[in-house]
Amino acid sequence: MKENDLKSLQGKVTSLRAEGKYKETIEACYDLLKRGEESNDYKSILVAHLNSAASYYCIGDIEEAFRCITAYDEVCREYGDETDHLNRHNVLFLLYEYNKDFTKAKSTLDKTIALGTRLQKYNIVSNAYSNYSHLYLAEENFEDALEMGRKGLEAAKLHCPPSVILELRVKLNIAQAYIGLRDFEASRRLIDEIGEQPILDSDSYIRERVQFHMLQGSWFSHQGFYREAFEWLSRAKDLVNRYDDIYLLEEIQRERCRLCEQIGDFKTGFYVQKEYISVLLESRKRELERTALQLEVKHSLADLKKKANTDHVTGLPNRHRLESTANQWLKEAADRYENIVCIVVDIDHFKCINDQYGHLFGDEVIRDVTEACASVLRGDDLIGRYGGDEFVAILRGVTLDVGVRKAEQMLEAIRNLSIHCGDTPVSITASMGVADNREGEVLGFNDLFRRADVELYKSKQSGRNRVSVGSQLDGQQVQI
Repeated sequence: MKENDLKSLQGKVTSLRAEGKYKETIEACYDLLKRGEESNDYKSILVAHLNSAASYYCIGDIEEAFRCITAYDEVCREYGDETDHLNRHNVLFLLYEYNKDFTKAKSTLDKTIALGTRLQKYNIVSNAYSNYSHLYLAEENFEDALEMGRKGLEAAKLHCPPSVILELRVKLNIAQAYIGLRDFEASRRLIDEIGEQPILDSDSYIRERVQFHMLQGSWFSHQGFYREAFEWLSRAKDLVNRYDDIYLLEEIQRERCRLCEQIGDFKTGFYVQKEYISVLLESRKRELERTALQLEVKHSLADLKKKANTDHVTGLPNRHRLESTANQWLKEAADRYENIVCIVVDIDHFKCINDQYGHLFGDEVIRDVTEACASVLRGDDLIGRYGGDEFVAILRGVTLDVGVRKAEQMLEAIRNLSIHCGDTPVSITASMGVADNREGEVLGFNDLFRRADVELYKSKQSGRNRVSVGSQLDGQQVQI
């Protein structure tokens, strides 16, 4: 595949994820991964694994997300640059945070901060410190949360060009840490400073505005001003409805219910409780939808994998699956000194059959021949279409003599086929070549296939409709 085509597919994957089309992203990543592996384009492989991991995270399939990031890690360690490693740390943090594994999440943030500092990517360093601060807030460790927030603010100030929103996000955590430490004067000063930022009026940063309103509510609530806190949380609720974050809305409604109890306003509390129940029901509905999406993605990928590995005419494994499976078997055979036999089958005069009877009939012949060959093989033998009218069978744990007998049986089964084009009987024969891996000496499919293909050529040169095998004992060709 051309380099420009791969870059185009990388861009498609990134765009789909940015648009929140996670099922389509995962499917496109599968295509990018396959093409990247075929072209030995490691950047494409990394992009595919990384975007798959992020997409699985977004649909809640954390197990698959970890599997993708593990695959990413293996490629990244050998072929990735420092930016690729930084991306790996960022995704790992999300996964660990989701699983509430704060120890591993912090360890990942340490690596992000160290690498980001070395690369002078201060926006990433600032976000890492901000995430660190957020974890400490969740643990109610407000002193460490404050320290990490201050470091995040220092990193944000080093970012070029200056970023107001980067600094604001860190300040939200710093102010919350001050509230936790009950330093209401320092938190008030910072809250007022944040509130003066014009960027909060932008529709691009509604989530930050929601967090600011929740911060105001927290400031009042911690001092016992529950009615003022309720008003700020109500404003946050109205804002969050604009961008449909059901999980943040659930948090806000839970706090509003608590504040109603503190105020003693049971009438308002009744309506807030009803709203909260509606949010919970919607939240559970979303969870069910995410579960359904996970299943849909799994089935879709299973279909894609099947199509990618299956010949559409015969339903047998295609060349790609033949090669990958045989390579794995040969690798295992080398460790165990196990014998593997390869039989290459080619239908005699198949071009003439296509020319005389048409390609549809030719496809029928191909299906009948492969069924005849498969009928004499063992259940754990592998047979697939290599291309055109050529097929390959791979037999594990058998001697060369046994492989030759199987080839003879396949040849006889093909000779006995009763195929008609209309009322016209059509005689079908095939030529075959047989070779083995010499009990582990042959390590790759291409080498093994080449040996069998040489024997196939000898069969054709000797008149077709026969089996040819190179004898290991005397080096002489044997024809049957």
